[in-house]
Amino acid sequence: MEWIFYLYLLNTFFLLFIAIWEVRRPAKALNWIIIVLILPVIGFLLYLSISNPKLIHRKRLTSSHNESDKLPDTYSDSASIIADALRYFTVGGLRVGKVQVLNNGIAKYEQLIESLQKAQKTIDLEYFIYRNDQIGNRITELLIEKAVNGVRVRFIRDGWGSKKFPRQKILQMVEAGIECRTIFPLSFPWLLSNWTYRDHCKIVTIDRKESFTGGMNVGYEYTGLKPDVGFWRDTHLQIIGEATGDLQTIFDVHWNIAIPERIKSKTKSEATKKATKIPKYKSKEINPTGSIDLSRWSAELGSELWPIEGKTDNIQTKTGELQQAYIHTLEGNPGIPTPVIRQAYFICITQATKTIDITTPYFIPETDIIMALKTAVAHGVRVRLLVPRHIDQKIVGFASRTYYGELIESGVQIYQYDKGMLHAKLMIIDEEIAEVGAANYDMRSFRLNYEVCQFVYSADVARELTEQFERDLTDSIPLRIEDLLQRSLTERIVEQGSRLLSPLL
Repeated sequence: MEWIFYLYLLNTFFLLFIAIWEVRRPAKALNWIIIVLILPVIGFLLYLSISNPKLIHRKRLTSSHNESDKLPDTYSDSASIIADALRYFTVGGLRVGKVQVLNNGIAKYEQLIESLQKAQKTIDLEYFIYRNDQIGNRITELLIEKAVNGVRVRFIRDGWGSKKFPRQKILQMVEAGIECRTIFPLSFPWLLSNWTYRDHCKIVTIDRKESFTGGMNVGYEYTGLKPDVGFWRDTHLQIIGEATGDLQTIFDVHWNIAIPERIKSKTKSEATKKATKIPKYKSKEINPTGSIDLSRWSAELGSELWPIEGKTDNIQTKTGELQQAYIHTLEGNPGIPTPVIRQAYFICITQATKTIDITTPYFIPETDIIMALKTAVAHGVRVRLLVPRHIDQKIVGFASRTYYGELIESGVQIYQYDKGMLHAKLMIIDEEIAEVGAANYDMRSFRLNYEVCQFVYSADVARELTEQFERDLTDSIPLRIEDLLQRSLTERIVEQGSRLLSPLL
């Protein structure tokens, strides 16, 4: 049994190493110490892998911080302070552009396909999840058609999120001339050093002047029409103008670190011949302006657009108009020590003077975000947090509930969305600033994922998102402190145990 003694000594050394290395973040250190105690040696290997990323992209994309990065005087003092602070974390400074809010999958895919059809020179797509289903096939067919007709098409997928995307489909895309790459592929040797990291971005840029980003991946479930998933609430943005350049910069950087697909292309003539066999949009399906025939689009989804009981405005096909706005683009990067997006959230919460409305599907924040929310309420700011009642990741739901009690006691209003799956990620500050992106309020989004977020300075955009937020509240249940007190001892133990595992979630 001598090996047990040496294992104990080795594990003790690991515990001391973590305690010393994470001395500036005691909460994180405590979580990891408990994990190493539960999983000797293995827990420490997990810590080394997660806390020390071996990434190529370690440089933060930041702006030049010049005086042009100022909001006009027509904005409030709090908006100006936030914009001034965020410019040190942005990709390209303060940009001007037009923004359309897309509050459901049908609206997003209709607008995306219409814009892709009009592409003349370039199409770049980057998705965490890209499915081979009705939605994915429709978009893939269009990408192949555009590539065959001379448009440069580049495609990035995450190795984990899109691991089920078939190689045969990649082969068809490559043969048609689409350049395909994967970030963090599930293969040797990249899997050994980067297995826990994800490219969580959802980025599309078209001709370097139009872009799409937000919370929705490519998949049928995002339409809200998939029977085994049910209603799906999400938010995405269409952006036109110079702000697209910052998303293009992020895509180009990710493209350079992504791994090319290991597929041997056939000759040009064979590729073109094979690509042309794939179904294409006929002339009768595209009107002279290049927009999709929505009746055919609806029919090919396999059902009517409104099969969901209790239809509300949540499922309009067109949910907004292009609004003029100033935009900051932020990139979350696991290769750098500063959690840029978490810091941006902290700045917005602490500088708000009137209202804070937050929608997030996964809520496992670090202690500074909790303190910022409680302090905002103490300063007289109305804080509302909308989270799902039914969550697809049970352990995350258990961990999230451990935060609700102290927030409710401090005055934060918490609502649980009950209509279906809530997947939108947004924050509205003082009805003047809106943040929409792919990042959640958890350690994975703050420290382990590539993420992208848009901070939009526009009262019109903020108003539109606030109106949607109010509609979502009508489909939600207020969470009371009495509800939390009724939990059984077993539930509380499971929740606290889940919270201890938060570094792994």
